[in-house]
Amino acid sequence: MKKPPRQGSGAPAILAQTPPKPYSPGESASPARMPFFKMIFSWWNSATWGTWLTTWLSGSPVGTDDFGNRYYQNKDGSRRWVIYNGTVEASRVPPDWHGWLHHTYAEPPTRAPLKAKGFEAPHQPNLTGTEGAYKPGGSLAKGGVRPPATGDYQAWKPE
Repeated sequence: MKKPPRQGSGAPAILAQTPPKPYSPGESASPARMPFFKMIFSWWNSATWGTWLTTWLSGSPVGTDDFGNRYYQNKDGSRRWVIYNGTVEASRVPPDWHGWLHHTYAEPPTRAPLKAKGFEAPHQPNLTGTEGAYKPGGSLAKGGVRPPATGDYQAWKPE
């Protein structure tokens, strides 16, 4: 049996006073190992192990966007892909990088950026299901108060 550290033995006092936390299913037993298992079993959290392997073996970095997504291509430029920063969501790819990924533009936006028009708004990912989602005036999510009926509506009755 291992003895607890003595006071003044050089070990931090907090180690001597804090009992070990019991394992709970909501927490990882080994936090350093958890991202690896997430990578193997869930494609929606980040790149899969196959994408990481392909990137490591044959990918050359091309650039990053404002969201932190990283873009790669193979040596001859025939294949292009993105490794998302966070959740895999295709709407998080800005239009200029989307055009490059689909071979619409030969040069990536890091070398030949698109000229922004005066009427263009900054790119936003799809916000459906988040706090920033659009909620029209009468929706329950915005307060649920609808304007009163004006009387010009006649309910349908089957005959």
